[in-house]
Amino acid sequence: MVDLTIDSIPSRSKSKSTRLRDGFSVARENEMKSAYELAMERLQKGTPSISFTEDQKRQLADVDSTYKAKAAEKELLLRDEIQKAQAAGNFEEVEKLEKQLASEVRRLREDCETKKEKLRASFAK
Repeated sequence: MVDLTIDSIPSRSKSKSTRLRDGFSVARENEMKSAYELAMERLQKGTPSISFTEDQKRQLADVDSTYKAKAAEKELLLRDEIQKAQAAGNFEEVEKLEKQLASEVRRLREDCETKKEKLRASFAK
């Protein structure tokens, strides 16, 4: 038997969310979720968010600032050498130094992330 009551017929005027008094809306339980909502739920199930203590946050920030300082130091040193090579007209040396700079900065970023991941792993224990 087919239900032909008014409630059984889909209507465009029905909203997919319920409005609260303060203007916010809440998705109803029986409504379909967007791909974004489903992806966020899967992400939360796979890797639940971890909140760090203030000390742990400070340790991560210290690692970050240490590696930023190392990268800045390397960049200053190599930029100075690049300027000297440009002034001397040695463009092959300039290209070599620019590649070295990019490589050094990339390596330092990777080292920083590796160190932070090790710290995060130690926090989870």
